[in-house]
Amino acid sequence: MSSIVVGKITQILDQVHPSLGTPLFVVIVIGLCSWLYTKIVRGPYNMSMLEKIPGPKALPFLGNAVDFVGPTHEFIKVLTRLVHESGPVMKLFLAHRPYVVLSKAKGFETILSSNKHISKGPDYKFLHPWLGLGLLTSDGAKWHSRRKMLTPAFHFKILEDFLVIMNEQSSILTDKLGKLKPHNNSINMFPQITYCALDIICESAMGRNVNAQGDSDSPYIRSLFKASDIIFQRQKTPWIWNDLAFYLRPMGWEFRKALNVLHGFTEGVIKDRKQLYKEEKAKKASSKTSENEEDLVIGTKKRLAFLDLLLDVSDDGRVLSDLDIREEVDTFMFEGHDTTAANMSFTLYVLASHPEYQAKVQEELDSIFGDDPDRPASMDDLSNMKYLEACIKESLRLYPSVPLMSRTIHEDTVIETQIHLTDGLFFQNQLVPAETTVIMFNYLLHRDPEQFPDPEVFKPDRFLNNNIRQRHAYSYVPFSAGPRNCIGQKFAMMEEKVVISSVLRKFKLSTNLQKEDLCLLPELILRPKDGLPITVTSRTPNV
Repeated sequence: MSSIVVGKITQILDQVHPSLGTPLFVVIVIGLCSWLYTKIVRGPYNMSMLEKIPGPKALPFLGNAVDFVGPTHEFIKVLTRLVHESGPVMKLFLAHRPYVVLSKAKGFETILSSNKHISKGPDYKFLHPWLGLGLLTSDGAKWHSRRKMLTPAFHFKILEDFLVIMNEQSSILTDKLGKLKPHNNSINMFPQITYCALDIICESAMGRNVNAQGDSDSPYIRSLFKASDIIFQRQKTPWIWNDLAFYLRPMGWEFRKALNVLHGFTEGVIKDRKQLYKEEKAKKASSKTSENEEDLVIGTKKRLAFLDLLLDVSDDGRVLSDLDIREEVDTFMFEGHDTTAANMSFTLYVLASHPEYQAKVQEELDSIFGDDPDRPASMDDLSNMKYLEACIKESLRLYPSVPLMSRTIHEDTVIETQIHLTDGLFFQNQLVPAETTVIMFNYLLHRDPEQFPDPEVFKPDRFLNNNIRQRHAYSYVPFSAGPRNCIGQKFAMMEEKVVISSVLRKFKLSTNLQKEDLCLLPELILRPKDGLPITVTSRTPNV
């Protein structure tokens, strides 16, 4: 529909004068029309409410965009400063578009706990060409249906089948770390962990090994990184938000080229896997062997992939088209590598920075694995990694893989604000108008001193049982929370325990990178601007 409207506007402008039909002028006209609608039609009602919400002064047309002019690694610092100046419920304008930024647990609870506020923010539309309307990007009835359909795929018993993949790829990683030639006596851990995470999610999602750890320059891997980078560039560049303006640029051409590779790869895997599925099912029917639901995979002794579970769902009568299946497989790939890779990398970094906590984790691992430190981890082993889990969670608090989340609310919503005054607490309700995009700034939420004393200090003990009970339920949301929380968080925690424990069983880590020198880029995920240089030294477990 939007492309038809853009086409009509272009036609009209061409008829007035050919020079007016240029992409840049079309974008300006559309932006002006949108701004006029906001101001004249919906604007007076919304503005009357938004004016009551504190926020930095906005300029005409530009809004608060000028506040964020500068390097990307300054974005979090700037947004943090604005929140501290304005309060835990703050309004911003980017061009004509209003945003309300939340940074306290009570506000997060209002949005995340509600079944009404499940629509993702407008930035997610830039994922549609790649991911379609899968679990991450869909809303309403389609999202509810997909969520219900896919939840059984993340059952504990099914997740156990992926453990062998995690162990194998972790072994490849540790072998590689032992052989890599250091640069300035250290290894940039971030890309090494990313390639490992890619191999794990690709084989888990599609049953196909892309060998990213061995060949990170393959067309699929290059296209995946290229598509992710272009999506982020588009999100932060208002003049290419419009599809026409975007796809007429070289960046748009590169994006189409990358998507052709990504979609072609996924479609080829689906085709091959469907054929194997049919052959295996026919073989079982002819041999008249008894089956239960868990056995109906591609080969009882062969490896399960999420794709197989989607084929099962489709075969049971809840039919998914090949496009539906591709959307979900691509979503698994997109969500399942960057976020886990970021947290594993940051966890290794903070443990390298804090040798006392690293030693405690290694002591725990030595007690679990005994005199056989090289054996693959079992599910029982993972459940016994209590202190490692606390370190992973504390790392996620300091460096959440997704530092901001957005939702578009479709009805006027009251956000309770808690303000500290000299004579005690003061509660104030802020009314946020419908069709506003709410930004949940969980990077700052996780640094609330009321919930986390000494918030900038790495303290894994915060996540031992007695301490957790003292906090607000929505004070820590690295995987989001409520009905639209991350469906793959158990898979992610499994993977992170396997990979990190494999590294720490074999190596002692150290780093010269100080926390205050760490530049953070809030792109599609939170990533270090200059990598994570870590020195890796072989160790002998203390048994």
